Amino acid sequence: MKIVVVMGTRPEAIKLAPLVAELRRRPNVDLRVVTTGQHRELLDQVLTTFAIVPDDDLNVMRPEQTLAELSGRVLSGVDRLLSAVAPDVLVVQGDTTSAFMCGLGAWYRRVPVAHVEAGLRTGLLTDPFPEEMNRRLTARVASLHFAPTARARIALLDEGVADDTIFVTGNTIVDALLHIRRCDSYQKGPLPVGVDPAQRLLLVTLHRRESWGPRLAGMCRAIRRIVEMRPDVRIVFPVHANPAVRRIVHDTLGDDPRIELIQPTDYQTFIKLMDASWLVLTDSGGVQEEAPVLGRPVLVLRETTERPEAIECGVARAIGTDPDAIVRHTLALLDNPAEHAQMARATSPFGDGHAAQRIADILEARIG
Repeated sequence: MKIVVVMGTRPEAIKLAPLVAELRRRPNVDLRVVTTGQHRELLDQVLTTFAIVPDDDLNVMRPEQTLAELSGRVLSGVDRLLSAVAPDVLVVQGDTTSAFMCGLGAWYRRVPVAHVEAGLRTGLLTDPFPEEMNRRLTARVASLHFAPTARARIALLDEGVADDTIFVTGNTIVDALLHIRRCDSYQKGPLPVGVDPAQRLLLVTLHRRESWGPRLAGMCRAIRRIVEMRPDVRIVFPVHANPAVRRIVHDTLGDDPRIELIQPTDYQTFIKLMDASWLVLTDSGGVQEEAPVLGRPVLVLRETTERPEAIECGVARAIGTDPDAIVRHTLALLDNPAEHAQMARATSPFGDGHAAQRIADILEARIG
C-alpha cells in the first residue's frame, strides 16, 4: 500500500510524526514523506527531533508571498508529485493552506485523501483566518476523516459527511508529547532560560495572522502591563519567525529585563519550557492541547477556539484579545492561588496517546 504523508508547517510535522513512525513499522506500507518547505527552519527542527528524513521537498516558500501565490505553488508541486508516485492514499493534517491544497491536488488526481485532525470548527469562516476555511474545504475533498474528539465528529456529521467515513481517534499531538517526555534527552536537556524559584514564569506564544497589526500590539502592551504590576512575574516569549510578528513584539517588549524574547525552540525544548511555566498565554491551537496534559493552565488569547474541550474541563479559558481583559484574567490567576490550582490539573481531553496506531489500523483496513 503506497501512502504519501504531506507536511508543511511545524504543527503539521509534530502531529504527523507519530503516524509516520507507526506506518514505518508496518511491513505492508510503502511510505513516502513529503514536505512543502514552509517555515523551513521551524520544520527542520521537528524533523530532526523525530528523526524524519523527507523523501521529497516541494520547496514552495518565497519571501513575503501571498496566500494565493503559496496556494498555487503547493497545488502545482503536489500535482507533479502525485503524477510521478501514484499513491493509494494521501494523508494531510489540520487546517493549513498546504493541507487543503494538497488535498485538492489529490482530489484532482482521484487519489483518496485521509484528513488527520478533521472536524475542528469555530463556526466563523474568517476566524481563524484562513484556517477555518481550509479545514472546511479539506473535508469536502477527503475520503477518510480522523476526528480527534466526539465533538469534531458531530461537526462533520452536521456538514453532511458520511458517518462511515468518520473515525474518532484522539489527537496525535498527545502521542507526540508523551513520546518526547519518555526520551532520556528530555530529562537531560537544558531550558533556554534560567528559572528563578522566586519568580513565576509565564510562557507566551502569539502568531495568528488575524491578529497581525494593532491587535497584536495591544496584546503585547497587556503583557508589559502584567510584568509592571507584578514584580515576581517573568515572561518568556519564543517569537515566531514571521517578520510581521517579530517587528511588533520586539518594538513593544524588547527593552524589559523581565521579558525574555527568544528564538523559536525545538519541540523538545518548548515542551520543557511549558512544563516549567506557571501559566501559559497563547493563541496557538496546539498549545491548547499540550498544556492540559502537563497540568499547565491556559489563557487563550483569541475571540474563538475550535478546541472547547479544554475549556469545558476547566483547564483553559478563552479570554479574547482585549488588552484590559488579558490583564484582568491573568492577575486573577496570579492573585488567587485556589483559582490557579483549580486549573492546574493534568488532564487530556484530546487523546490517550494511541491516535497514530488507530489511524494506521484504519488506513490498512480501508485502503489496503
